[in-house]
Amino acid sequence: MQDIQEIFNKIEESKKQMREIKASFKEALEGVQEYQGLQEQMKALREKRKHVEQTIKEQFASEITKIEDLKIDIESDTEVLTDIAIAKISKGESIGITDKYSNEYEPVFKVKFKKVN
Repeated sequence: MQDIQEIFNKIEESKKQMREIKASFKEALEGVQEYQGLQEQMKALREKRKHVEQTIKEQFASEITKIEDLKIDIESDTEVLTDIAIAKISKGESIGITDKYSNEYEPVFKVKFKKVN
């Protein structure tokens, strides 16, 4: 079994190489006149789309507020669901969830490393 630090270092090196390749690719694209023209057209279209969306959002203000409230509720309920699942698993209990279509769900855990400093 490989050392966890070795694997982490390998991942970091791969990420560095990927960033370098992406940067050189982006630099090459920016050197093409046609690409620059397309970028400007896309920017203008995005602004136009944003204006249309804003107009519609003003007409649907109450629905947009409801969507934001539902997002908060879902986020909160998901956190509670996660806390309950972790508590049950730490007690050695098995857990599973079934939706209205009889699809079964099982918990999936993920370990993620975060920079400390």
